[in-house]
Amino acid sequence: MADQSTSEASRETDSEDASPGEGISRRRLLGTAGATGLVLGAAGGAAGYAAAPSDKAVPLTSLGADTVMFHGKHQTGITDALHARGHLVAFDLTAGAGRKEAAALLRRWSTTAQRLMAGEAAAQDDTDVARDAGPSSLTVTFGFGHSFFARTGLEKQRPVALDPLPDFSSDHLDKARSNGDLWVQIGANDALVAFHALRAIQRDAGSAARVRWQMNGFNRSPGATAQPMTARNLMGQLDGTRNPKPAESDFDERIFVPASGDPAWMANGSYAVVRRIRMLLDTWEQLSVKVQEDVIGRKKSTGAALSGGTETTDMNLDKTDADGNLVVPINAHARITRPDQNGGAAMLRRPFSFHDGFDADGVPDAGLLFVCWQADPVRGFVPVQRKLDRGDALSEFIRHESSGLFAVPGGAAEGEYVGQRLLEG
Repeated sequence: MADQSTSEASRETDSEDASPGEGISRRRLLGTAGATGLVLGAAGGAAGYAAAPSDKAVPLTSLGADTVMFHGKHQTGITDALHARGHLVAFDLTAGAGRKEAAALLRRWSTTAQRLMAGEAAAQDDTDVARDAGPSSLTVTFGFGHSFFARTGLEKQRPVALDPLPDFSSDHLDKARSNGDLWVQIGANDALVAFHALRAIQRDAGSAARVRWQMNGFNRSPGATAQPMTARNLMGQLDGTRNPKPAESDFDERIFVPASGDPAWMANGSYAVVRRIRMLLDTWEQLSVKVQEDVIGRKKSTGAALSGGTETTDMNLDKTDADGNLVVPINAHARITRPDQNGGAAMLRRPFSFHDGFDADGVPDAGLLFVCWQADPVRGFVPVQRKLDRGDALSEFIRHESSGLFAVPGGAAEGEYVGQRLLEG
């Protein structure tokens, strides 16, 4: 849970009274018919992500009309604004399935993702779950796990950056809910649209792959606050103010594999670290707000650093109080995770919260589905997590319960499917 986070994108959509015509998808857009809202998923994906806050809340009736493009330089679901609903699911190839079956599967998945993201029905046996909804900013993202390459005879194409993550002292990992041959991230601003995509992807897997694990998450809905703001997690904190922004000059260098990268099939792709982080909420909620703020290093109400200013004011790590004590404690989470305290290591965080009920003792099974993106996890996630292991005040209140690392190739060009350059190269 590094001190980096996405701000909900500001989107204002014009609308007019109209009725869908014969040429429009069988799904009717929720809210104002004819509303148009485009969130670019490739090179233009940064626009919604880095939008400046607006004094006007996003009208909820516009959400169904928002569309993300499937084809592009990068896959969607990386730089797009946080979704209200998400599903993370890993698959293992079945016995006897190899490179040929994997290629056919990725072709099916890409076709389905393209159709659903455009607000169209699935090509085969659509379930009608999302019949009355628009695309609702749906994104579907695909990645490959370490084990995929041995299963398909492509070991020579496996990136060095995909080597297994090291062990961390805070790990309490369930192997059954970790890793996997294939990984799919689904996000949308409508729960039924997200579920519809999840079901379509699962059905498309057919006999080629089976679900290894699935996790479901949520965020605040766009338009729920007076103006777009950094999301809060289940601890009530503004989660990660210092997320890299696409407008920054070194954003692509830190988040995406360069076009000249090795291996070539990963050009314009990224690496996703996925961690299920249980929050020990019963213990956390017993703390005073002051103690919680000292653990994080930021004001709970505003996200401002304890050293003063606003949420975006640079943290003064050397500031002391009248007694000579550091205002931002030496083990505060926000201090430890700052990129300038980790050799510039940075990752783009795009998480979901989760709540999966209560355990036998009545303790909430809730926390963060941590998803972070970087050009190289050895330079992004790993050094920050190692430093957190050595003395993060937050570690007492969280537990890492599952983990995965996935190579997410660049976006598919028109006429291509995701991963084609790997599977047919």
